[in-house]
Amino acid sequence: MMKIHQIGFIFCILASRVVAVTSSHHSDTQVQWGTCDPSLVNDTSLSCGFLNVPLDYQDPSVGNARLAMIKANATGERRGTVLFNPGGPGEATFAVVNQYKELLLEVTGGAYDIVSWDPRGVGKLTIPGDTFCFDGIEEYIEFFNGTIELKGIEEIGDFSDPADVDALLAQAPEMQKKYEDIGNKCLRGSNGKFLRYMGTAATVRDMVSIANVLEGPDVPINYLGISFGTVIGASFVNMFPERVGKVIIDGVLDPVLLATKEISTHFWHQLVSVDTIYKALITGCALTGPTGCAAASEGDGALDIDAKVQALLRTAYEAAKVNTSAPLTSGLIRTQSFFQMYTPPNWSSLMNEAYPEAVQIIKGEAPGNLSLNRKSSDPTSRSSLMRRVLRDSPSYSAPAILCADSVDLQGTTMADVFNGIIEGTRKASHMFGAGWYAEFYQCSFWPVRSVERYQGPFNKKLANKIIVGSNTYDPITTLAGAQKLTSLLGEDAVLVRLNGFGHTAIVGEPSACIRQTYSAYFTNGTLPAHNTVCEVDADFEVFAGVYTGDILAHLPGGDI
Repeated sequence: MMKIHQIGFIFCILASRVVAVTSSHHSDTQVQWGTCDPSLVNDTSLSCGFLNVPLDYQDPSVGNARLAMIKANATGERRGTVLFNPGGPGEATFAVVNQYKELLLEVTGGAYDIVSWDPRGVGKLTIPGDTFCFDGIEEYIEFFNGTIELKGIEEIGDFSDPADVDALLAQAPEMQKKYEDIGNKCLRGSNGKFLRYMGTAATVRDMVSIANVLEGPDVPINYLGISFGTVIGASFVNMFPERVGKVIIDGVLDPVLLATKEISTHFWHQLVSVDTIYKALITGCALTGPTGCAAASEGDGALDIDAKVQALLRTAYEAAKVNTSAPLTSGLIRTQSFFQMYTPPNWSSLMNEAYPEAVQIIKGEAPGNLSLNRKSSDPTSRSSLMRRVLRDSPSYSAPAILCADSVDLQGTTMADVFNGIIEGTRKASHMFGAGWYAEFYQCSFWPVRSVERYQGPFNKKLANKIIVGSNTYDPITTLAGAQKLTSLLGEDAVLVRLNGFGHTAIVGEPSACIRQTYSAYFTNGTLPAHNTVCEVDADFEVFAGVYTGDILAHLPGGDI
């Protein structure tokens, strides 16, 4: 995916291979469960352990990886194990299981041990763990000082001003050079020798190894994966269709797109629903009024709220044109607020806390530390930029995994990436298309591909039928992606949809219908009807006195 002019990287590309699927029986014979590291897990009912697996399942002489694992015990009569992955990629699983243990046990009926693991390339305890390419945050900030990596992309009106197009494209050579340099830095870093052993195919094989040790090599494998965990799930059911037990994948990132296209130039296809979710946000704000939303005035409709947000973006845009050190740019507002579209339970705080702060910052009445970067209740909702800035040393785990899976380098330039972003603002998302979602734009310049990539097909005949879940309006894993995968799997998959907003059906908004549907499947094998539609819980308030049904009934039409 990168323009090949760095001869030192070519050996990594030529060494990459797409291999036939074979069994994954190489692993330790047991897991010794014990107390979890209290710095990572505060729930003492959870237990942790390790499992050694081959770095390269086709060449065990390369050595072993060590997987850090966490387990929540079944609360009822135990029927086996459900393996769980919360997505990312690059998101450590221990904190997610620690936070969502009760929900995970509920949706599996309490009949299974929930076992998750930090995949290779993730976390503090798995080896190889997090990928660090800078010595510290100071080096990272100095390296990207003055660039869109830290400031975001400045534009107004879908790049309707040719000057904005020219200004962005003028930065392409510098940004391409920086991303190529990052690849070199990562290769020289502590994880450099491991980068070619990361990726989804290896993670799937690791998952099978875990199941073999915990339940036996011939036992059907049960799995729950959300967000990027659906890429793992879609690959698993097609790499090992004969091992498929009870599987739910929720919030589908189109595996065919990832396997066959450059995500850096096609990422905008994932944004087709996010402007509708923004409309839901401002509609809820208008419906609750000034007592429940700081952006609302008496009598405001959704379009009035939008006019205020657009005025804020324009003020930030104009301030950045005058002052290159402006503390809060329109690009940063877009990028950071995009991730708040993931979690409607946070929208009241967003509009009552972060929005007034942004107004004050841009007016010069407050320091430039917008609360949009607060940790969300959804661990998948923080941008890579915020995850990096909030750590002592910036992590490159997400691109290390995502780009390891990517198609071969295509000679794509950063100008091509920028033109894709411009196209995305016009075809997919007027509001968020110009956000700088760094990990998705690096793969055209990442020097390494995994030694094994699963690139399809995704229509295998499965040993058991699975559930594919989706929200109607998901900001990054679209309903269309879930429908596509369900169609490919034919009679072996049923689609369940939550009629609401946010990222994934299971955590976007609360729904007893979703939880009960998933639980019935895991506990009794009960499959819902294909295209089952669940509603959000009727008592869930998005804003004070405003419910999801109210917002759905009042969404404005047309573009924003």
